[in-house]
Amino acid sequence: MNSFLRGSTNYVWCTTSVLGKGATGAVFQGVNKHNGEPVAVKTFNQLSHMRPHDVQMREFEVLRKVKHNNIVKLLDIEDDQEGRGKVIVMELCTGGSLFNILDDPENTYGLPQKEFLLVLEHLSAGMKHLRDNNLVHRDLKPGNIMKYISEDGQTIYKLTDFGAARELEENQQFVSLYGTEEYLHPDMYERAVLRRSINRSFTANVDLWSIGVTLYHVATGNLPFRPYGGRKNKETMHHITTKKAPGVIAGTQTSENGPIEWARDLPPHCQLKAGLKALVTPLLAGLLEENHKRMWSFDRFFYVVQHILSKKVLHVFYTNQATSIEVYMDPDESFFNLKEHILEQTKVPHNAQLLLLEAEEFELRVGVNSSARGYPTTTTDNPVMLFNIENNNVTLPGELDLPKFPSFPSGVSVENDASLAKVACSVGHECKRRVENFSLLDTQMNKAVEQFAGLLKNQLIKLCERVKHQEDVGSSIWEISDLVEIAVSNNETYQDKASTIHTEMSSLKATFQRVSDPVQQLHNRFVVEESLIREWITAYRDLRSPNKNRVNEKAKYLVDRLRDSWQHLLRDRATRSLTHNDEQFHALEKIKITETGKRVKTLLNDDVRPAVELEAECLADWYKKAQTIFLQTQFLLKDVSSHEETLYNIRMRLVQIKEDLKEDIKNDGEVSKIANERTVNEQNIECMKKSKEMMCYLRTMWNYNRDIKKVLVQNSELVEKIHKLAINDEQPKEEVISN
Repeated sequence: MNSFLRGSTNYVWCTTSVLGKGATGAVFQGVNKHNGEPVAVKTFNQLSHMRPHDVQMREFEVLRKVKHNNIVKLLDIEDDQEGRGKVIVMELCTGGSLFNILDDPENTYGLPQKEFLLVLEHLSAGMKHLRDNNLVHRDLKPGNIMKYISEDGQTIYKLTDFGAARELEENQQFVSLYGTEEYLHPDMYERAVLRRSINRSFTANVDLWSIGVTLYHVATGNLPFRPYGGRKNKETMHHITTKKAPGVIAGTQTSENGPIEWARDLPPHCQLKAGLKALVTPLLAGLLEENHKRMWSFDRFFYVVQHILSKKVLHVFYTNQATSIEVYMDPDESFFNLKEHILEQTKVPHNAQLLLLEAEEFELRVGVNSSARGYPTTTTDNPVMLFNIENNNVTLPGELDLPKFPSFPSGVSVENDASLAKVACSVGHECKRRVENFSLLDTQMNKAVEQFAGLLKNQLIKLCERVKHQEDVGSSIWEISDLVEIAVSNNETYQDKASTIHTEMSSLKATFQRVSDPVQQLHNRFVVEESLIREWITAYRDLRSPNKNRVNEKAKYLVDRLRDSWQHLLRDRATRSLTHNDEQFHALEKIKITETGKRVKTLLNDDVRPAVELEAECLADWYKKAQTIFLQTQFLLKDVSSHEETLYNIRMRLVQIKEDLKEDIKNDGEVSKIANERTVNEQNIECMKKSKEMMCYLRTMWNYNRDIKKVLVQNSELVEKIHKLAINDEQPKEEVISN
C-alpha cells in the first residue's frame, strides 16, 4: 500500500485516489500532514517536463496572481520528495468536476435550471477576475470547472487547471495552441486538429467560444456541434462550426454523410423554462460566433450575464393549462410589462388575465404603477396563480415522447451492458422528473382552487359589507329626504325638487333590493357555508392523486434500484474478466434493470398521468362553476357601485337643497332685522316724547311748591306746619304734591 503513497514537505497523497487526468499530469486527493485537512495535489508527467521552463512556470505564476472565490484556491507549491518536480497543492472540491456531473445519467438532458444559473454566475465571475488581471485561460471546458461545497452547504463553481493560461491584453494576439478540440474556436481547431498551415493569430476572445460550448453543454447535456462519428469526423466538425449561419447555436449530423440539422433554439428536452431560454439563447448565439467582425467582446458577455442575473423572477402557475412558467422582468418594469411577458408565454390577453397571490388580486397587492423590484418573492411551490377569465377549460400540456428503455442482449458484454445500464438510468431519471412534475401539478391545482375560492370569499365579504353600508346610508338619506320634503312643503321653489328625489329614492330602494338579495344569498352559500371549496374537497377525495399515493417516493426508490444495478455493471466492466458466478449475478442485474424500468414506466404512464388527467377534468368542472360565480359577483359589484354612485348623487342634491334653503333663510333674516330695528326706534321716540312731557309737569309742580314755602316762612303761625311738610319731603312726590 505504501508504494502508492507519495509526498512533499507538508502533504501526502495516494496515486490510486485519482481526481482527474490531463495531457500534462494528474490530480490526486491528499492530506495535510499536520492537520489532516484534505487537499488536491496536481503532479506533472514527463511530457510536461519537456516543455520550455518558462511555460512550465507559467501555471505557478498565474495561480499566485489570481485570488477569487470562483477560482480554485492555491495552498502551496512544493517539491515532490521523490524528485519528480514541483506539485501544486489546492483546496479540494468534493463535488467533482462539472464534466463528471454532466456525465451522470441524472443530467443526461442538462442541469436543472437553478444549477445552470449558478454555473453561469460563477463561471462569469471567475472569468471576469481573469480578464481584470489580463489573463486568458485557453482551456475552458466542464472538466476544468470544479464544484466546491462550502462549510455552510453552499455550492460554488470554481475554475481550475491554468496550465494553458497566460497573460494577454484585450487585443493582444497569440499563436500557440491549447485546449480540448470540442471546445476550441474554429480557427484554433483548424490549426490544432486539422493541422492546416494558416497564417492566423488569436486573441483572448477565443475563450468566449469555449464558454459558449460549455454553457450549451451544461444546459442540454450535449455538445452543440456533433458530426456523425464524433471526434473521428473532424472535417465535418469544422464544416459545422464555420458554415453555420449567424444565430444558429447547434448543428447535428445524425447519419453518415447525412445533412446537418441546424437549430436556433435550445432543445425542448432541456430543463430550462421558456422564460430563461428566451434570455440564454441570444447569449449562446453571441458566444458561438466564429466571424471576427461579429464576435462578442468580454465586456459585452459580462454585461449580458449581469443583465440576466439581475432580473426579477416571478413564478407563475397558469391554471388553464396546468403549466408552471417563469417571468423574467427588469427591476424597473411595471405591472403592464408583467402582463406583456405573460401574454408572450401563454397567449392570454391582458384583460383576460386574473393574477392571484394569497387569495388577493396581484394588481391590488403590488400596485399598478409599482416596479418589479418591489414584488413579493415567489417560488415554484408558492407561485402567482394565473387564470384566464375568458376560458373555463383546464388541459394538461403536451409531453415530449419518453425515451425508450434499452433492451439487453442475452450474452454477457461488460462494456456494452454498462453503457445500456447507464441509458436505462437516464430514462429512469426522466420518468422520475415527470412523476415529480405531475406531483407538483397536483399540489398547484389544489392551491389554485384555494386561491380562487379565497378570492371569491373575500370579494363576497367586502360586497356584503358594502351592501350593508349602503343600506344604512340609504336609510339616512331616505329620512333626510322626508324631512326636506316636509320642510319645503310651503315653498313652491323646492317642492318639485324634493318630490322628485323622494320618488327616486322609492324606486332606488326597490331596485337595490334586487341586488342586495342575491349578494346575501351568495354570501350565505360561499362564505358562511363554504360550499364551493367543499365541493372541490368532495370531488378530490375520490381521486387517486399523486401526492396521496406518495409517487415521488416510489419513483425515487425505483431509480435508486436502477443506479445500484448500473454501479454493479460498472464494477464488472472494470474487472473485465468475470467468473461463472459473477456472470450469473451480472445476468441477474440486467434482469433487475429491465423489470425495474418497466415498473417506473408503469408508475408514470398507468398510475400518475391518468390520475392527474382526471384531476384536471375535475378542476375544469369546478372552475366552470367558480368562474360563473366570479362573473356573477363582478356584475353585482358593478350594480352595487352604480347604486352607491346614485345614492351619493342624491345625497349631493339634498345637500344642495339644504344649502339653498340656508341661503334663503339668511336673506329673509336680514330683511326682518331691518324692519325690527325700525319699529324699536319709533317706540323709543314715543317714549322719549312722553318722558319730556312728564319732566315739564314735574318742573311746574316744583316751582309751585317753592312759592308756597316762601309764603309759609313769612307766616310765623304756620312754622310748625311747614316743619311737618319738610319731614314729609322724603315721601313719594305724589304724596308731597297732594299735601
